[in-house]
Amino acid sequence: MAQTARVFIDGEAGTTGLGIRTRLADVAGIELKSLPDDRRKDPEARRALMGEVDLVVLCLPDAAARESVALADSLGARAPKVLDASTAHRVAPGWVYGFAELESCQAARIAAARRAVVPGCYATGAISLLRPLVDAGLLAPDYPVTINAVSGYSGGGKKMIAAHEETGGPAFELYGLGLEHKHLPEIAAYSRLTRRPIFVPSVGHYRQGMLVSVPLHLDTLPGAPTAAALEAALQARYAGAQRVRVVAPPAGGRIEPEALNDTDNLEVYVCANEAQRQAVLVARLDNLGKGASGAAVQNIRLMLGLSHG
Repeated sequence: MAQTARVFIDGEAGTTGLGIRTRLADVAGIELKSLPDDRRKDPEARRALMGEVDLVVLCLPDAAARESVALADSLGARAPKVLDASTAHRVAPGWVYGFAELESCQAARIAAARRAVVPGCYATGAISLLRPLVDAGLLAPDYPVTINAVSGYSGGGKKMIAAHEETGGPAFELYGLGLEHKHLPEIAAYSRLTRRPIFVPSVGHYRQGMLVSVPLHLDTLPGAPTAAALEAALQARYAGAQRVRVVAPPAGGRIEPEALNDTDNLEVYVCANEAQRQAVLVARLDNLGKGASGAAVQNIRLMLGLSHG
C-alpha cells in the first residue's frame, strides 16, 4: 500500500459518510478524495475517481451500492478495495464481514480483504452477545432466540431524523413488526443460528445510543449453565479486544443507552437472577459509532494496513 492511502467515500453527504469523514480527519496516512457536488451522482466521474484511489467506501442505498460495485469491477486490475456500509453485500459470497471481534482471525481476514462490509448497528449488538455463546456450546444454534433493541432516531435516516428534530416525533415506538428487518439475515448468519430469531427493534426520542438485549431461560440452554458460565464465555471471546468489553451488571439494575455516545466502544452485560434461572444479555453501543462510522473506520484502517483493529 502507498505511504499515503487514497480513500473515496461514495455517498459522503449522508449521516454515515459524514461520520466517517470526521473520524478519518484524525487518521494519519489517509488522503480523502471527493467529487464536486454536481458530479457526485455522475457514474463516469465516480468510476474515474475509483481508478485513482486505494479504497472506496460505499455509504449508499443498497441498489446504488450494487451499481458502485459494478463500476469498480469495470476497472479490472485498477479496481480499488471496497468497503460497503449498505445492506447489499452483508451475507454475499466473497465479502468479508467487518466485525473485527467476531472471532480471533476476523481482523486478519478484514486486513486481507478486497471486499468487506460494515455490519448493521443492531446486528453488531446481537452478534456480539450470541456468537460467543454458540461457539462455546452454551446456546444451541436452533434456540428460539428473541432480540429486543432500542436505538436513537439518528439510525433511521433523513426522514426519521427530520420527524424527530422538526416535529418532536413519538417518545418511543416499536417498528419492524412485519418481522422482516434488514439486519436479520446477517444476525442469523454470523451468530451461526439455524433457527431464524425474532427481532423487535424500537426507536426512542433521543438522537443516538443503542441497547440490544436477549432474554434467556438458563434451564433451556445446553447443560443448563449458570450466568457466570455465559459471562466467562464472553470474557474469553473479548479478552484483549480494544473496543469490546464485558462489564459487570449495574447494581441498580438499569442500563441507559447513551453512555457510549461519541465513542467506538461496545459493552456487553450478563444480567441474571440465578434463583429464577433467568438472564438477559445486553449490548450497549453508539449506533453512529461502533454501529456505523466507527466500525467503518476500524475496517478502513485494517484494509489499508494502518492498524490491527
